Amino acid sequence: MKTVLTPTKCGKAEFRWGEKTYIMGVVNLSPDSFSGDGIGHDIDRTLEQARRMVDEGADIIDVGGESTRPGTEPLSIKDVDEELALVIPAIERLVKEISVPISIDTYKSRVAVSALEAGAWVINDIWGLKQDPALARLAAEKGVPVVLMANERDAPPKTGILARVLADLQNGIDIALEAGVPPQNIIVDPGIGFGKTLEQNLELVNRLVELKALGKPILLGTSRKSMIGLVLDLPADQRLEGNLAVTAIGIANGADIVRVHDVKETALVCRMSDAIIRRGSIGE
Repeated sequence: MKTVLTPTKCGKAEFRWGEKTYIMGVVNLSPDSFSGDGIGHDIDRTLEQARRMVDEGADIIDVGGESTRPGTEPLSIKDVDEELALVIPAIERLVKEISVPISIDTYKSRVAVSALEAGAWVINDIWGLKQDPALARLAAEKGVPVVLMANERDAPPKTGILARVLADLQNGIDIALEAGVPPQNIIVDPGIGFGKTLEQNLELVNRLVELKALGKPILLGTSRKSMIGLVLDLPADQRLEGNLAVTAIGIANGADIVRVHDVKETALVCRMSDAIIRRGSIGE
């Protein structure tokens, strides 16, 4: 029997899981973004990109100010002034001028506090509450959704990747629930590319539906990632078609949200995939 997930409210928006695939548009402000799309402090350009993404079909805009590419030295949790200087002015401008919720891509509670005060409505934590559990208390206090990602960079597993990801995500869910986050405000992400081999990433996409055992909406983020580059032997800015293929397969395997750089093309894939896969929800 198909599990019906409780809708998640996000500001004025409501995500009704199962009715459609939602699109999260990526706005990278870090100048050294892995995908080469870092905007920096140019707020006008940030607004232009976000507006275009919304016009093309984005349901949420994810703003990040720290590069998470492999090999990048992480910013100190205590010294986050650079990250704050990038994301807060951008969020303050975006919430005044675009109609969809803003997500803050951070694993630091200090950044998240300021971002929520500036108008963001979602916390997207690439460490799944492992680095800064205070994020769980913050999400509970503010009543905002939190995306928990399975990140294996601290201890990459050689075998059993699905079991490891399930355990990692369940741990984050337990932390969030214990802090008082409502069950419907928790979203999970398998963390494609974070401490996982090519074969492990491919396996996770192929077996994505097994994450449904957690009883949470699933976010899939593969846009421009090395998994696609390694398979197709292409640089980051030439991986669109590969990611569209992954997106369609991900939707077939249970993805509820896809996090992408190329919204226009992805929106078409989502509409076509939804027409086939979610026929009972959207009509024939």
